[in-house]
Amino acid sequence: MRAAEIQEPGRPPLPADRAAPVPGPGETLVKVGAAPITPLDVLCASGTSYFGRPATPYVPGVQGVGTAGGRPVWFTTSAGMAPGDGSMAETVSVPTEDLVELPEGVDPIAVAALGLSAVAAHMALTWRGGLAAGEQVLVLGAGGVVGQAAVQLARIAGARRIVAGARSPAARDRAKQAGADAVVALDTDDVAELAARFAAVADGPVDLVLDPLFGPPAAAAARTLRAGGRLVNLGSSAAETCPIDSSTLRSRSLRLLGYTNNELSPEQRAAAITMVAEQAALGRLKVAHEIVALDDVERAWLRQAGGAAAGRIVLAL
Repeated sequence: MRAAEIQEPGRPPLPADRAAPVPGPGETLVKVGAAPITPLDVLCASGTSYFGRPATPYVPGVQGVGTAGGRPVWFTTSAGMAPGDGSMAETVSVPTEDLVELPEGVDPIAVAALGLSAVAAHMALTWRGGLAAGEQVLVLGAGGVVGQAAVQLARIAGARRIVAGARSPAARDRAKQAGADAVVALDTDDVAELAARFAAVADGPVDLVLDPLFGPPAAAAARTLRAGGRLVNLGSSAAETCPIDSSTLRSRSLRLLGYTNNELSPEQRAAAITMVAEQAALGRLKVAHEIVALDDVERAWLRQAGGAAAGRIVLAL
């Protein structure tokens, strides 16, 4: 079979011919249709992550969409985090418990582009953030995959107004296309200036902030929250630390909450993926993405690693 192969940590994968996998006990063979190139894949393959140096050669890809027994499925793998191969191959053997059956007729590319990023957006908004219908939401990093999904998922959950923040003009355009009611430029680290921009377009105090950035944008967003408002952090794309002042926290009794997909049970993850796939099939949930062939995996990987991708890059297999 054909696959993408990491031959050395820190180097991009190359197309390769490999022996097809043979399922072991408790495993199911999946014919892969689409596999996204995600930041986690790049991190795992770098050899410098907290997972340690991966054994090479191996097939990367921590998630994918395909068919098993003729049924459409989404699946996850531990490629790069533990020995074994991942989703960027024509065929993969996956623990049966890691398969989620999808609705018939779903677009595998669309679901692969959404994947765990949309799961994070959905669960951070609802399960962790407690989003209720009629609330106002501020989404930071709204031009990214998580942010685009969060804007749409907040609308699906009944948010009355969604304010978005994004750095570049292209990212702001993606946030608008996702359906944000107002978009703020995150082109400064001046917390007071950013807070003023948010306040100018918000309809009064914000109820919930979804934050994959941290740093100055999160500090500014916290200043827009109502008394008892919530900020859910699920990333640090802007900075590992955040200059939130104590008076902002204490004066409004704010709640700062952390989120990670790793905290989800298999049942929660399966339910979230199913919801994401259903909304995608209805045309209510999508993110900017581009499709590449396996032969172009090296160049696509370098673009993802360098931040040059305009959305999620998905390998069609």
